[in-house]
Amino acid sequence: MTSSATAVACAAPQDYDSEEAAPHIGGSLSALMLGATGVVFGDIGTSPLYALQAILTGEHPLAINITNIYGVISLIFWTMLLVVTFKYVGIVMRCDNHGEGGSLALLALINRKLNLAPNMGWITICGLLATALFYADSMLTPAISVVSAVEGLGVVSHDFRPFIVPIALVILIGLFVIQSHGTDRVGRVFGPIMVIYFVVIAALGVMNISSAPRVLYEPLNPWYIVVFFKVHPLLSFLSLSAVVYAITGVEALYADMGHFGRKPIAFAWIFVVLPALILNYMGQAALLITRPQYSDNPFFHMAPPQLLLPLVILATMATVIASQAVISGAFSVTQQAMQLGYIPRFHIKHTSSEAAGQIYVGGINWFLAVMVAGLVVVFRSSAAMLPAYGLAVVGTMLITTLMISVMFFRIWKTPLWIAAIGTLFFVAIDGAYLAAGTAKFFEGAWFPVVVALIIFTLLTTWADGRRLLREKLEGSALPVEVFIKSVAKSAQRIPGTAVFLTAAAEGVPAALLHNIKHNHVIHEHTVLLNVKIVGVPVVPDTDRYKVTDLGEGFWRVRLRYGFMQQTDVPAALRHVEGCGTSFDPMKTSFFMSRETLLPSRHPGMAIWREHIFTWMMRMADSAMGFFNLPTNRVVELGSQIEI
Repeated sequence: MTSSATAVACAAPQDYDSEEAAPHIGGSLSALMLGATGVVFGDIGTSPLYALQAILTGEHPLAINITNIYGVISLIFWTMLLVVTFKYVGIVMRCDNHGEGGSLALLALINRKLNLAPNMGWITICGLLATALFYADSMLTPAISVVSAVEGLGVVSHDFRPFIVPIALVILIGLFVIQSHGTDRVGRVFGPIMVIYFVVIAALGVMNISSAPRVLYEPLNPWYIVVFFKVHPLLSFLSLSAVVYAITGVEALYADMGHFGRKPIAFAWIFVVLPALILNYMGQAALLITRPQYSDNPFFHMAPPQLLLPLVILATMATVIASQAVISGAFSVTQQAMQLGYIPRFHIKHTSSEAAGQIYVGGINWFLAVMVAGLVVVFRSSAAMLPAYGLAVVGTMLITTLMISVMFFRIWKTPLWIAAIGTLFFVAIDGAYLAAGTAKFFEGAWFPVVVALIIFTLLTTWADGRRLLREKLEGSALPVEVFIKSVAKSAQRIPGTAVFLTAAAEGVPAALLHNIKHNHVIHEHTVLLNVKIVGVPVVPDTDRYKVTDLGEGFWRVRLRYGFMQQTDVPAALRHVEGCGTSFDPMKTSFFMSRETLLPSRHPGMAIWREHIFTWMMRMADSAMGFFNLPTNRVVELGSQIEI
């Protein structure tokens, strides 16, 4: 059971607070709005395909009448207004970590602002739970979105119904197959397709509203929500678990902020997406008021028969775009979690020479592909998968609220009464949706809970194992001053440059001690290299390195990277000055430790977690790939270690 523990412990996240690290987002406002419409809103934009149908005809069906329809549309409208517009656009998206958003970026921001160590406090637990739920969402979104669109073929003709699942599987498998080729070209047409989609669903809504024009304004009155709950106390509460389907993908507004900026996303939501969604839901309501027999699939029944097949094709394209966005998001989250030290190294392939964010992570891609295919085969319909989907969404929403409360109370220093009222208000909303969702635990809502707990266990085990390993290495490290005085002066010096990667900011690397023990030589230029992943997305090149002259031909070099950056050590060393030599990767030897983990008499964590950690180390990608080192210039020296 061996692995390079140097890289495991070396890239430890540290505090860093350079305001110069904010990334620059280029492009005009209209171009960024177009891009945001295609990437950010694919998931929430396709919710009309299934949301109203699930609320009215799901596991707890409602009678198709004015009271219920107006109550449900009012719930959808006010949920979009309060949760998406007010909470996410108005508040959450202001919590950017040098322009980046998402649970891990927010976690890094809070830790940096409050100068907190990245331990397993409740804030870190919240961030990791949200990350774990995101992976569950990454499995559910492609399955539900594509299946719900293909189910439109069943409206075109009953003869298509036996082929819905096979067609959906072919589309989904094809989507995962093309990931390794990059999505740059496809991404250029995402925006225009989604704009066409939003225009079409808004037009369909307007066409149907004409048959019951009162739906255009009456459901906006929140009193209909009160009436709805008075008439059906239990059913209205249970319907909340389905109302949340209307805002699936809301976290994408925050997570994708670094790609487009807050203003383009906010403008696209307010002026394009929100009006189109509301008009479509109102159109579906009008259709059901006049033709309640269409409650089985009101979205597709809104279209005239001659336009039904084109609508199915357009909706399928929109769901593929929504699926692509969440798969790409899973790759980005994996890179962030890897850089922040919460998951093992994965091989990352950059699929674009221009866009750093265009990456492919093969292990994650095929893991998601297997899980998505399994969900489609087991559940076989979008309605059967929706309970699982809703709980994943609302769980992430509640965690975000709890983390934002820290911004209210500790960082923004909001007046206590305002912070308390705001926090309680959103906790009450999210808590109500969560309580309704847990009522469907045995109807499928167990899936994201189980997946999230498994992934959370892996994330925390890896983080704790790295911490124990780092503490063990640092505790046994020999002071550099002692080493230089007692060993370095008497050892034979040979020409050349040697770089010893070390997890500790102080002390002598184990690889250097083993090199002396076995080879009895020291290179003329010896560099002790420490790589740190800091709590911002991007570290500018001007702050990349720091050099300390230790004397006698020894230097300590510290490299810093943001958690959104690739750790290319040779490229960084080319620009390092002050070490008495220049770094040519093909003339420099890189030394790393390769530790064998042994069972400990006094384990630092539960023995079953130690076995998981050892397995994760074996599965991790090579440290040479992680640091982008030339494989024919790397020397690994082994040792044994207990944690």
